[in-house]
Amino acid sequence: MAKNTSLYFRIVEGRNLPAKDVSGTSDPYCIVKVDNEVVARTATVWKNLSPFWGEEYTLHLPMGFHSLSFHLYQNDSTSKHCFRPTDWLNLTRVNPDEEVQGEIHLSLELLKDTEKISLRCQVIEARDLAPRDISGTSDPFTRVIFNNHSAETSIIKKTRFPHWGETLELELDLEELSEEGTVTVEVWDWDMVGKNDFLGKVEIPFACLHKTPLLEGWFRLLPLGNNELGALRLKVCLVEDRILPSVYYQPLIHLLVDALTMLEEVNTVESRQDVAMTLVKIYLGQGLVVPFLDYLNTREVNHTTDPNTLFRSNSLSSKAMEQFMKAVGMLYLHEVLKPIINRIFDEKKYIELDPCKIDLNRAVSEAEVRDSSVEILQSYLTSIIESIVGSVDQCPPVMRVAFKQLHKRVEEQFAEPENEDVKYLAISGFFFLRFFAPAILTPKLFQLRDQHADTRTSRTLLLLAKALQSVGNLGLQLGHGKEQWMAPLHPIILRSVASVKDFLDKLIDIDHDIVTVKEGYLHKHKAEGPQLLSRFAFKKRYFWLTSETLSYAKTSDWQVRSSIPILCVCAVERVDENAFQQQNVMQVISQDNDGQLHTMYIQCKNVNELNQWLSAIRKVSIYNERMLPSFHPGAHRSGKWTCCLQADLTGCSRTHSAVTLGDWSDPLDPDGETQTIYKQLLQALYNFCLTDGAECNVQRMKAGQRIAARLLVVIEDLEQTQHRLGLLILMPVKS
Repeated sequence: MAKNTSLYFRIVEGRNLPAKDVSGTSDPYCIVKVDNEVVARTATVWKNLSPFWGEEYTLHLPMGFHSLSFHLYQNDSTSKHCFRPTDWLNLTRVNPDEEVQGEIHLSLELLKDTEKISLRCQVIEARDLAPRDISGTSDPFTRVIFNNHSAETSIIKKTRFPHWGETLELELDLEELSEEGTVTVEVWDWDMVGKNDFLGKVEIPFACLHKTPLLEGWFRLLPLGNNELGALRLKVCLVEDRILPSVYYQPLIHLLVDALTMLEEVNTVESRQDVAMTLVKIYLGQGLVVPFLDYLNTREVNHTTDPNTLFRSNSLSSKAMEQFMKAVGMLYLHEVLKPIINRIFDEKKYIELDPCKIDLNRAVSEAEVRDSSVEILQSYLTSIIESIVGSVDQCPPVMRVAFKQLHKRVEEQFAEPENEDVKYLAISGFFFLRFFAPAILTPKLFQLRDQHADTRTSRTLLLLAKALQSVGNLGLQLGHGKEQWMAPLHPIILRSVASVKDFLDKLIDIDHDIVTVKEGYLHKHKAEGPQLLSRFAFKKRYFWLTSETLSYAKTSDWQVRSSIPILCVCAVERVDENAFQQQNVMQVISQDNDGQLHTMYIQCKNVNELNQWLSAIRKVSIYNERMLPSFHPGAHRSGKWTCCLQADLTGCSRTHSAVTLGDWSDPLDPDGETQTIYKQLLQALYNFCLTDGAECNVQRMKAGQRIAARLLVVIEDLEQTQHRLGLLILMPVKS
């Protein structure tokens, strides 16, 4: 049984922030850290002391995480000013030289007898302390403080994992027993020259020692408290689920296909997207996403009589296709759109076609503005269309197969000659209107840019998104809308229709039996031979990932390939930058038949590609039985690991444990997603219960008695299993 911890948070706004610019304002942005690891970054709000972000995030947290912190930065090319938050949270100043990490193992005991009263603190050991010396280590010692009493341990030289095993005692006066103070344990790095460096502290209320005479355990080291600076408004929700073994969810997974109709009926439009996202993740993890989408789309097509309304609603099938494209196509989207999006942001040209919005204060006339805007928009739109129609080979194979199935179902349902274009419109409606156009309109939401667009660039993106929607509609609705001022772009849109249809024909020209999950050029670390400089140690290789193997060769047409069986993979994680002095490096750890571990280091060209490959390899290896609980996120050099400076080969406490941002950057956990569906179905059935809490009225289930009855049996079995394990989800009782 596993545990799945998810954190949902919304960074709303800040207020009363200090001015950091000479203009008397600031350019703030917020960074989120889990255990000192950056997992999220907001956009920068320019020239504002009370910024509004309103950005939402989902994090899948590692087992045993300790801290979540929010850091506010001033965007400055020459320096960075940081504030840490400690509804509204007060911000406190952070000294970058006093960033704290690590834990300390302590035992505290309050001893009382007739002769004396003492506070005994056994300082056992510490781990993962911050390095403060140029050697990458520290010289730590510990100080225990209560009121005016203090004592110190000895100094352990050159280590971040000190072991003291010392007992310190503070003799107290009788009146001090009633004190409401705090016992503070501080860890310091001793320096022969200059002042000692602070490594962290633990604060324990003295009252706790009255209730618990012996307090023992590992304690997370915390930074020093500081003065308050402004405030940050947050909304945070931590959700923890206990995930049963896969076998318990199999009846529910088999039932889900039959229950899809009921799922759509019992969920609101707002929650339908969450249900669609969860179902897509389940079937991606099972390797059944194409049949799942085919079932949904076939049902939608067969129930549609007017081809003009096909997939135009927010049905479960429409939402599932949307989430599916985001799940498998984000890297593809970046390859196609990012160059032209970057060009638009960099050029910042003034563009306007609407006569009501043209700036009449400009030195040129309205006609000149319109002519210039048409020319620029035509150039941008041409680049976008050419990039899309030339991207057949870049499109993920699983997306192409799903579109091929969709094309087939629509063609079978609407076979009349007058409906010739419907099979194209069904695909382009998803491909252009629900994928590419939204990404052009809001690039930051698709990670195409780190910042939101300024007002001028936003207007350009809006006009391009409108034009691309018309391209996706194959120009059939041109001239029928209210925005007749878009007419100058109609010729280029109409000229694009033939190339778009040709592109869609090529897109679905693919073999159903293709099993390649992901492929592309990456850089593999050359582990053989003498140590090379980091920039020469990574060699370019073409990688293929299937459900069976991860293989690579010098080029894509190279016949001789080296490969790793997926069943042998026991960890796939990113690597600390200091391991090779290189960014975006991941490691694939495998185990041979003799039980020996082998590590392959692979460098990606950017963090998006890194997350895509991490996610893809995790998905195909998710059911492997020999996954490692811990490993080293560094490299082994000179008999020790760069991450923890230890010689131990079995892993260290700096294991990243898959801390990544976003639903699609994380490894898919089909059991975890099925647990989510189970909770949603349980809530849906509860909503249909009678007011007196009696048995569910299955007659009110629009999906029918048969599915509802089967569903009740499955849920009862899951409830009994979770009840046996003490994990029953308790639903509220209706009054």
